[in-house]
Amino acid sequence: MGTTILSPQPSILPFPARTCRKPPRSSVIMSVLTPPTFINFNEDDNQSLKIDHTRSYNITPTTSDTLYQDNWLETIAIDYISKAFQETGGLRNEKSGYNGFVAVSTAVFRGFNPTQQREIVHKTLEKAIPGFILIMAMVCIVDTQIRTMMPQSKFTREFFAIFTTVFFRWLVGPGEVRESEFEGRKERNVVHIHKCRFLEQGNCVGMCTNLCKMPTQEFIKKKFGIPVNMVPNFDDMSCEMIFGQDPPEQEDDLAFKQPCYKLCKVKKRHNASCIK
Repeated sequence: MGTTILSPQPSILPFPARTCRKPPRSSVIMSVLTPPTFINFNEDDNQSLKIDHTRSYNITPTTSDTLYQDNWLETIAIDYISKAFQETGGLRNEKSGYNGFVAVSTAVFRGFNPTQQREIVHKTLEKAIPGFILIMAMVCIVDTQIRTMMPQSKFTREFFAIFTTVFFRWLVGPGEVRESEFEGRKERNVVHIHKCRFLEQGNCVGMCTNLCKMPTQEFIKKKFGIPVNMVPNFDDMSCEMIFGQDPPEQEDDLAFKQPCYKLCKVKKRHNASCIK
């Protein structure tokens, strides 16, 4: 059953100033949804964060985030999904590159409740993923044929792990395929993301769980017929995607029991309520 998303009354407010770090070059111009809804928020893009491992969930300022050198195809992909996100949420963002994508994500997180956030991500993926697969893999697969062509098996679990590692580095950061035991035998069905780009840039547990973990798990299961459990590590900002494993119910999921970072830049709530 779909969720009706109520947009707040339109008002025109500026997005935060650009970061001092030079963003990737891109010729893609962000589109404007008519009529747009503008959500104002304050964000300090000049101060980025890193984990202090001497204390759980305690972070200290540093001068820069992990530096990514996106190539032209990755830049197109970032702007493409950012544009789809804006259109779905009724937003406009003049920033390009990954900083622009995170700015839109932050606006959605601040402007909508968790149910609405996940619905917006679902609709964004519906718009963006089929076209992205066509661009990146030059393969067009009709949704209704995917389950028949790619039933759940060792091959499909390992295929999704490899595909995610190769084609979504620009979105979540570098990772590698790892082996795990599945129904008594070894499979390479786990993607280990060394340091999640989205979590590092957003620096908010709630954005991770509501805008990435939950909607991604639901989308992949619904559209591709394969369960996936995303297990973020909020100490070192790594994450594992375990294909073929059903995620726990939300009330039992440890990711929803974690407090947010002490320098959370979004809701600035340093307890588990940040995710709600």
